[in-house]
Amino acid sequence: MTRFDQRQCTVMGGNQRELARAKNAKKQNEGKKGQAAGAKDGNKGMTLEARKQRDAEMMRLKQQKAETKRDDGKK
Repeated sequence: MTRFDQRQCTVMGGNQRELARAKNAKKQNEGKKGQAAGAKDGNKGMTLEARKQRDAEMMRLKQQKAETKRDDGKK
């Protein structure tokens, strides 16, 4: 008779749990793909114009940061 080792069971069962979590996360993301932009969490309550302004400001900041980084590299 072989002795039952509980440590082996926990190791074998852990991978299945992780796979189920990954599958569920993927499923949740798939559901968000079909939503309109205004229904997503970060955009709730914002009009199209407000989202455009916010995104434009974010891009301006990102470009300024890239220019600053590029200029610092040349010095």
